Amino acid sequence: MSVIVIEFITLDGVVSDPDGSAGTPSGGWAFRYGPESVSGDKFRLGSALDDGVLLLGRRTWELFSRLWPGRDDPFSARMNAVPKLVATRTLTDVSAWQNSRVLDQDLADAVRSEGRDVVVTGSLGVVRRLMSHRLVDEYRLLTFPVVLGTGQRLFPADGPPAELECVSVEQVGAAVLTRHRSTGRPLAR
Repeated sequence: MSVIVIEFITLDGVVSDPDGSAGTPSGGWAFRYGPESVSGDKFRLGSALDDGVLLLGRRTWELFSRLWPGRDDPFSARMNAVPKLVATRTLTDVSAWQNSRVLDQDLADAVRSEGRDVVVTGSLGVVRRLMSHRLVDEYRLLTFPVVLGTGQRLFPADGPPAELECVSVEQVGAAVLTRHRSTGRPLAR
């Protein structure tokens, strides 16, 4: 079982509002490169989607639940079929997107007890909680050639240190997909 974090990210580490749905002044930066730059299995998830589970925060789940159910291409079918865990304190009804359920236990405990790959997409609050518990095994980052200078960063200055190993680098359209695994070795500050 692995915890895999997937994120659209800028060269300066910003992950907030890649699609512009949050209405930030610099939002939509990933989608400026055309729909083909963000569609399909750009993160090379493969069997992790077929045999694993998606873990989403409330805002990401709400956005995705409006987008994915109406699509029927092969990748969308996989996204719709995968079981989805929603980390939320406010949502109770997640029936808008099939195979979704609200987490009914502590986030870290739920991830530790999951017997399959856990894929976290977007959901920065969820990612940071998992990072603080050292539960992230791999980061798959689709890096776009843009510097925003402002926005929420995946690795904040005051976040926990981590040592990562670069596993692969691949150009994917306008972006670069990098895969980094946690070495499991804690770093001192």
